[in-house]
Amino acid sequence: MPTIEQVVERDICVGCGACQFATRGEVNVSRNEQGYYSADLSRARPDSLTSASRVCPFSNESANEDAIVRQVFADIPKHDPRTGRYLSIAAARVNDDEYLQGSSSGGLTSWLLAQLLDGGHIDGVIHVGQGGDGLFSYRVSYTQQELRARRKSIYYSTSFNTALQSIHGDGRRYALVGVPCFIKSARLLCMQDPILAGQLAYFVGLVCGHLKSAAFAELLAWQCGIEPGQLAAVDFRIKQPGRDAGRYSFAARARYPGGHSASDDQWITRPTSELLGGNWGHALFQLNACNYCDDIFAETADVVLGDAWLPEYRADWRGTNILLCRNRLIQSLIDQATSTGELFLQAISPAQAASSQAGNFRHRHEGLALRLADDQSAGLWSPNKRVLADHNVVNARRRELIRRRRALSAASHELFAEARRQNALQLFIARITPLVQLYEKCNTPSLPRRLLGLAKRKLQLIRP
Repeated sequence: MPTIEQVVERDICVGCGACQFATRGEVNVSRNEQGYYSADLSRARPDSLTSASRVCPFSNESANEDAIVRQVFADIPKHDPRTGRYLSIAAARVNDDEYLQGSSSGGLTSWLLAQLLDGGHIDGVIHVGQGGDGLFSYRVSYTQQELRARRKSIYYSTSFNTALQSIHGDGRRYALVGVPCFIKSARLLCMQDPILAGQLAYFVGLVCGHLKSAAFAELLAWQCGIEPGQLAAVDFRIKQPGRDAGRYSFAARARYPGGHSASDDQWITRPTSELLGGNWGHALFQLNACNYCDDIFAETADVVLGDAWLPEYRADWRGTNILLCRNRLIQSLIDQATSTGELFLQAISPAQAASSQAGNFRHRHEGLALRLADDQSAGLWSPNKRVLADHNVVNARRRELIRRRRALSAASHELFAEARRQNALQLFIARITPLVQLYEKCNTPSLPRRLLGLAKRKLQLIRP
């Protein structure tokens, strides 16, 4: 039996749409009541299920990241087990403060895509932007104006099948932007489809903490006074000059009766940290697939970008990117722009890059090892991963924390769907808050541990 059936049965489907593309629609991927895409295999023939399983990023029939990398990056010599292969690793940003105001971090993703488009290396960009099925969907940008309008981080469940179908066979070349599992499934599609392989010229990966369902945007907006049915648009990351780069705000805009949106000056803005769900560690509305991902730096992408969550960069409100390059043409564009002063760039080590995503590593390595072991103990199927199942990878307190986070994430989907049906935000808040409090109780160090940590920090400050 193709293991994609197990993937769907255990709700590990990420909704990327690769199976729908590979089977020409026999597998249907659509958004469910809980606000995320998932596959329906009920109408697929056995041979189609086999084809679908070969391109599913979480099935056991598809090549894993290491196998893909051996094929596509055979000539890249540098390697670190935490980051994958690389030509260079750096912290970087665009040296244009006005441009950075409209970017979530250091502006490198949109800058790089613009360079590829302007230089004639691609004809278009396949990436997530406003509109389509829900607030956001995969779109194709052919102009700088379209590209600029669709920049910034978007935390929303999407599927790339429709976008890939729209460009398939048109003779043009594209850059595809996506989180690690989407880049992996697109690479798998290219191994099966020579036409698509000739069109997807560059794979631009995004460091991903985890994917969110549509409910994430709806919950944050609802707390701003905009009910889900009236939500017209959101902005997940608004920078706050003079503040820590991680202290950004969320904004939402309502739709008036008759379908008209409020004007641009009627956005409602709140600091994300003040909103229930804004704490990424709580993993509210995280897709279950993210519990089974071990790829942090999009190892199959030509270049990967994320936030440089390091002390020396975090204090800069403009934002700074982690930039990890595996493509020589992209490296030349970066080198040229650095030499002219268009980019600020500072080389960093693989260890520093890993440190910038410390929480991500805890979730996808230590946490994954425990979750796999828990699944095995419960007799549940789980996909083959590069991380080994291990109940003892962390201490007892961390085990409880990881398990509570998993339970909190799962509960958030069901509880919000019910609150949405009853149009009762307070119902969700009342039911989810005790689970958040249990998580936080487990996450808070005991007094002796807090005092020890404080002593260590003071010792570091007085050392010469």
